[in-house]
Amino acid sequence: MIAASPLKIAVADDDRDVRDFLERFVPVLGHTVHSVARTGRELLEHCRVSAPDLIIADVKMPDMTGLEAVEAVNRIAAIPAILVTGHAVPAWLDKAKELGVMAYLMKPVTEHDLAPAIALARRQFDEVQALRREAADLRQALEDRKVIERAKGAVTRRVGVSEDEAYRRMRKLASNHNRKLVEVAHQVLSAEEVFAALEQADQR
Repeated sequence: MIAASPLKIAVADDDRDVRDFLERFVPVLGHTVHSVARTGRELLEHCRVSAPDLIIADVKMPDMTGLEAVEAVNRIAAIPAILVTGHAVPAWLDKAKELGVMAYLMKPVTEHDLAPAIALARRQFDEVQALRREAADLRQALEDRKVIERAKGAVTRRVGVSEDEAYRRMRKLASNHNRKLVEVAHQVLSAEEVFAALEQADQR
């Protein structure tokens, strides 16, 4: 089974047999071994040098667990991860999901487990990232709408036109200068601050 979209995969496990297995079978699946680490700290250092597309890490490793390493890596960049474990511990399952752990491989890992786990982790990560982008876009759209409404009110007061006419003029100005409406709105509000300061200066 060759991957439709090859990934650079960082591998970390203190068990040499597991490392050898992953080094051997990751390329068979059409992916590239980004780096191989024996400890969580080594994994972190490798990811600091260059970011992989996916991490496969053992939960229990010397000096830093796989979960701790994934958490540290995700402070640098959001990277999906697969944890290798002998048994799933409920205490860290929720925490693991928050940190980008999208799949689990139960020991002993086999070639039949590897491809589905990689595909699942990548798909779920892409879905989560898409949802986050959508939420960020919605938040930005709401903030832009607030700015435009404030600017529309300023134009209404300064120019002496209705809100609909103020909005129409702002849109026309944006179109004439090939700019976004929210950029014009920010410009209007900046001008309004200047006018307010001038009015206050005249009263002193």
